Amino acid sequence: MVQPLVRKIVTYAEEVLIEGRREVPRPTRFAAAAAVIRSPWRGDKFTEDLKPAILSHATLLGELLVPRLMDLAGGAAAVEAYGKAAVVGADGEVEHASALIHTLRFGNMLREAVGGTSYLSFTNKRAGPGCSIDIPMTHIRESGTRSHFLTISFNIPDAPADDEIVIAIGAATAGRPHHRIGDRFEDMKEMGISSNNTVLKEG
Repeated sequence: MVQPLVRKIVTYAEEVLIEGRREVPRPTRFAAAAAVIRSPWRGDKFTEDLKPAILSHATLLGELLVPRLMDLAGGAAAVEAYGKAAVVGADGEVEHASALIHTLRFGNMLREAVGGTSYLSFTNKRAGPGCSIDIPMTHIRESGTRSHFLTISFNIPDAPADDEIVIAIGAATAGRPHHRIGDRFEDMKEMGISSNNTVLKEG
């Protein structure tokens, strides 16, 4: 199997101390770790079966990124929200970006590291060098907790090149500072909506 050809690893972190002109109750840390890789499907006109490259890449990318993200976040126990993203260069398909993050071989590594049960929020798109890499996040266990509907954004000036894919994961150590809009479960209770109504529950 072809192993991932990693050109660079990029990490990003920020710590929020003041929001809305008020100090936050405790500093909130946002962190991301990304790998810039050569696309395993570069140069192909169309690849019907993406699975061989998924099998050879996804687990190794998780092993590469998850420990770095945990270090940036201050340890797995500190993580309250998480997400993932992939950006394919101009010569690739969005499906190529999707393939490497939408597999349990990748996502479960982050989920298991932090004891999460929620799905990992995601973005996958095609773009060029310097584009915004946006990682949406939700609470690691309580997906309806709106305080943890978050996004971490950063960019890599020289990536992705046309034949590359950027694979990224993100984490936050708390919800939005001074969050005060409640959560969807409160809305459901106020509106008399049954918890069995999965469509409205996910809205």
